[in-house]
Amino acid sequence: MESSISAANIWTIFRKMVKYNMKVIFGNRFIWFVLAAIAFYFFIAVTNIINGNQIDEGFIYGLQIMPGILLIFYPMTFGIQNDLDAGILEILFGIPDYRYKVWLVRLLLVFVLVFLMMIGLTVMSYYLLVPVSIFDLASQVMFPIYFLGSMAFLFSTVIKNGNGTAVVMVIIGVALLILSGIFERTMWNIFLNPFEIPNRLNEMIWQEIAMKNRIFQAVASLLFILYGLFNLQNREKFL
Repeated sequence: MESSISAANIWTIFRKMVKYNMKVIFGNRFIWFVLAAIAFYFFIAVTNIINGNQIDEGFIYGLQIMPGILLIFYPMTFGIQNDLDAGILEILFGIPDYRYKVWLVRLLLVFVLVFLMMIGLTVMSYYLLVPVSIFDLASQVMFPIYFLGSMAFLFSTVIKNGNGTAVVMVIIGVALLILSGIFERTMWNIFLNPFEIPNRLNEMIWQEIAMKNRIFQAVASLLFILYGLFNLQNREKFL
């Protein structure tokens, strides 16, 4: 009986903690970002269908990157700013090491939520456009999303201003898109599409390039997050 009561209490606390952190993370604007992501998804899908473009796994992968970036952009870019505006940042810095736990939980919540959204969009693609490997495609599309989201979190701890961070990330995003054409056949292409093999390139070689690209993005994302958390030690620079 006691165990069931304690389990219920833990679940209630967990649910309230998730709800509160999601409210802080998205600044009560979460529904608008979800609607924008879905609207963008349908706009690109319908446009390509009307133009008679080929609909395959490679297309679905590219189709879902931008909605994922839209979902992760705001919480990663304006997270520190939202804490500062709400006066929460002072409380977090007043409790030793607590800010790390709070932000680790928030990062985990955002990443999991965006992944679930990608699963949902992939399921929609499966039934509305073309059969695809749902989990594999959703997992692959998360690599550039995690990479850019972690980078945005890092810059938010350096710039400490949401609008400034947003400008920097937009500039970096445009630069990465330009460089994606230069690094198209290399592991350094952030927007590498593992489901589209370039012409006259061996499939085994492409799989090796894609695997190295995923390792590179995963390691870089982890370093961005660790360095961002390290920057949170500088209390005087935030308050």
